[in-house]
Amino acid sequence: MSATRPVIALTLGDPAGIGPELIARLVAEPEQFAETHSVLVGDQWLWEQGQRQAGLFTQLPRVASFAEARQHEGLSLMLVESVAQQEVTLAEESAACGASTLAVLSRCLEAAQNEEVDAICFAPLNKLSMKKGGLGHEDELHFFAEKLGVEGYFCEFNTLGTLWTSRISSHIPLKDAAEYVTQERIIAASQLIHDSLKLAGFEHPRIAVAAFNPHGGEGGTCGREEIDVIAPAVARCNEQGYPVEGPFPADTIFIKARDGEYDAIVTMYHDQGQIAIKLLGFKSGVTVQGGLPIPITTPAHGTAFDIAGQGKADVNPTRNAFAIAKRMGTNLRALRLETASA
Repeated sequence: MSATRPVIALTLGDPAGIGPELIARLVAEPEQFAETHSVLVGDQWLWEQGQRQAGLFTQLPRVASFAEARQHEGLSLMLVESVAQQEVTLAEESAACGASTLAVLSRCLEAAQNEEVDAICFAPLNKLSMKKGGLGHEDELHFFAEKLGVEGYFCEFNTLGTLWTSRISSHIPLKDAAEYVTQERIIAASQLIHDSLKLAGFEHPRIAVAAFNPHGGEGGTCGREEIDVIAPAVARCNEQGYPVEGPFPADTIFIKARDGEYDAIVTMYHDQGQIAIKLLGFKSGVTVQGGLPIPITTPAHGTAFDIAGQGKADVNPTRNAFAIAKRMGTNLRALRLETASA
């Protein structure tokens, strides 16, 4: 099979949530896996349960390794034993579900370290279950970064179609957000989303930086972060060859982005961007884990315990997440081959 096609790892997510059903729905669309060597990694019973929940049944070739997956076009199945069926209660958090999630993701991350996979797409996780199951990090992104040996800046991107958002702080108390408004973090976040957009196929990314204070600080009368920190950071980005604009008042910049003037917005704290992008299209959003050696994506929603097992899960966000993983993984694979042949 073609050496230029990416290997993409796909996981079932939390065993008690809607992830297995979502993946069964995605797998029933074989065109999604064209031009890839994708691998579904998970427990056999859980994969079968997801198919029953979706009412869709797909036969997949089995492989024992990610390397073997390169012998198959499209999607293949690699079985693991991460959790027993009797340990899982549908729609309930548990240490067993969290440990299963961590074990499957660790298998994929180890393959990423060995450059055996070019992207990972995972179905929704449950943070409480993961922490019960042994997660010692604040979230999965920090877990990924440690496993992959990342020492530089990393952050989550939230995407909605062609609109991406980044942020300089994430899961912290709002009272601490001002401490994270530094030139270094703004520059790092701007450069990271620029490079990630390029990997995702944006030839000339158009990036805006949001203000921190109401009305952009009103000329310093409502806060000086825009004057003292954000504007100088924007200037330094441009000096370093990263074309970004701002700062713009946060309550209007998303209108311009919605109307197609920008591809990405760098926000100053979690809800500044999250509220806007979820209002614009919660049912189709994707989270991209930025700053890692390979692209890792997931639908932006959670495990939806309220509808788990009911056959109601909407596959569209998962479809979008896989599409981004495929696009970025394909470009990363091309870069790896180009580097190897240089």
